[in-house]
Amino acid sequence: MQRTRVLHLAASRRSLQALAVAGCALLAGCAGDGSVLGSGTTTVASDTARLTRSGFLSDYARLRATAWGHGIECWRDPALDATRYNAVLVSRIDVSLRSRDGAPQTFDPKDIATLTDYFHHALVKALRPQMQIVTQPGPGVVVLRVALTDLVPTKVSDSVAGTLIPYGFVAEAGSGVATGRPAGSTPYMGETGMEMQFRDGASGRILGECRDTEIGRKYAVDVNSSAVGAAQTWANGYLSSFQAWTYAKDAFDKWSLLVAERLAKLRAGQS
Repeated sequence: MQRTRVLHLAASRRSLQALAVAGCALLAGCAGDGSVLGSGTTTVASDTARLTRSGFLSDYARLRATAWGHGIECWRDPALDATRYNAVLVSRIDVSLRSRDGAPQTFDPKDIATLTDYFHHALVKALRPQMQIVTQPGPGVVVLRVALTDLVPTKVSDSVAGTLIPYGFVAEAGSGVATGRPAGSTPYMGETGMEMQFRDGASGRILGECRDTEIGRKYAVDVNSSAVGAAQTWANGYLSSFQAWTYAKDAFDKWSLLVAERLAKLRAGQS
């Protein structure tokens, strides 16, 4: 039974790749790869309807959607001079999870530790090429504080059940938009929310704040990539739907790359 399921999933992956290549060839946007983010990060999408308000940030009212953040809301101190900072301290990641319906949330502590360690490592890896990574605050240091504020694992059993239905993916692929979720997502996909704060390492002054919630996309295509790249993105999203926390890790990778890109531009004097 297990072998049959594995073979079925492998065959489904090949079918999805072929279908994505064929479909992408019809889209003008697939001619070139102008995307900065890797294909793995396109397996998740921002959902503004699920942004959190945990109390971790100082002022949620001043957050605004950004042109660069793929749905992320942020605020930045107008007086910020990013060229003054050449080092970053990535603080230990907090976990501030609150159920939307009031029901208690329980997680395996090992899962939480694994996820926060992964996110911390992803941030350090993305920032290290441009900034010194330090362990103590001080002049010229940006202190990066992060809280996980929403965490829902993918319901793997539901994903498997949906896949085993002949041509079931056709209905699933459109279910996200139909239910107000991101395109390509389904009701059983995982979601991950974060709130992020940047402080001056010497004075403690708040330099900026952001928040976002990412939803897994089982059927994701990067139309700005090549046909082969789009097929790989689709396959990545599909395979992630059979692991409980893969979409969370995809979200961590996405946020880490966006933070690094944004800080690089600000430190170069770009707005």
